[in-house]
Amino acid sequence: MSAARRLSVCYLVPGHDLLSTVGPSRNVVNLARALSEWADVTVAFRRVADEKPPEKIRVLEIQPSQGAAGQDDAATRGVGYAEFYSYVQTLRQFAERELKPFDVVLEKSWLLSGYVSAICRKRGQLGVPIENIVVNAKHAAGTSFMKFLRLKAGNWIAGRALRGAPLIIAETPFLKDEIVKYWGVRPGQVEVVDLGVDRNLFKPVDQSAARQALQLPTDRTVLVYIGVLDLTHNIEPVIRALGAEKLPQVELHVVGDGYRRDEYAAIAREVGASVTFHGRVPHGQVPTYIGAADLCIAPYDPSAFASGELGYSTMKIPEYLAVGRAVVSVPSGRIRTLIKDGENGFLFNNTESEWRHFLAGKLPTRDRLREMSAAAARTPLASWQDTARGYLTLCEQQLAAAGHRG
Repeated sequence: MSAARRLSVCYLVPGHDLLSTVGPSRNVVNLARALSEWADVTVAFRRVADEKPPEKIRVLEIQPSQGAAGQDDAATRGVGYAEFYSYVQTLRQFAERELKPFDVVLEKSWLLSGYVSAICRKRGQLGVPIENIVVNAKHAAGTSFMKFLRLKAGNWIAGRALRGAPLIIAETPFLKDEIVKYWGVRPGQVEVVDLGVDRNLFKPVDQSAARQALQLPTDRTVLVYIGVLDLTHNIEPVIRALGAEKLPQVELHVVGDGYRRDEYAAIAREVGASVTFHGRVPHGQVPTYIGAADLCIAPYDPSAFASGELGYSTMKIPEYLAVGRAVVSVPSGRIRTLIKDGENGFLFNNTESEWRHFLAGKLPTRDRLREMSAAAARTPLASWQDTARGYLTLCEQQLAAAGHRG
């Protein structure tokens, strides 16, 4: 990276509110902190849903309002057409008013990905879409035909914007392939930079100390899920399997929130599964919950992605591994490069029948899980500093090519 001068960077997040307990916000905040070692960084969310914004980071609100906090940070979930149109106009005004001073505007993936980057590009400014998913519109819409139409229209608008971008950053090679296939982007426009892990926070944790801190039993096999409770991360199969198999020494602890929490809790009561819902916890406590586990779960539904292959760079699996815990997930996309079946975790389809088969006959002893967890801690993982250096190098190359760096 050039030492000529520090870049000024705005990481714009139009589709999310800032809520530090959920993945997209943590992703942006972690990267912003890493970038700030070499650049002057501002983050901009639709609204700040946290009571206090993160320390030592400049934060802008695109559309401030009272009472922004909800079950998750999806800022435009359930928004009608008129409200969404109004928000897009507000976003354009924000781009004109606030974004001009920056050398680089990073635009995080959302329904109209690349829209703000295109506004920046028209005035000679570098706007870089940061993509983490190409949504399967049919899956995301469920039974709502109007939502399906909105998603398809959004994909069409995004595709037009992205095809004009000189640089798009994708999290994984699998996602790059989806961007090229479904948005008609040239492969040379897309560069891959993996997401990192906060190694100062996520590091090996003693299980006994973690369980004592959380007042969890020391003699149980504890499964832990950390994350949003939605359809993409589907914990219904494991809940039903636990209820069906009636294993008194196995219990599931769920940390996080989302629009499916009440549904999952009702299913657990219905089938008699031993499941504890802890809700949101401060981010600094997350490694303790992971450390209390014998086995962590990442129950993705690959059908949520356009190709049926998990495209994005999962954050939870590297965090589980960094704390030194074996992981159960699905054999899809980048996950296959992180988890070696039977060594540092297990790979099988996230269905009730597969979970029942695993719990009834393949769940190892706790001693064996400790050995696998030690292997998990040795998994090579990128840091957020690695990610930041990758982003800045690509941006500086683009600026130099356009003659903007001195």
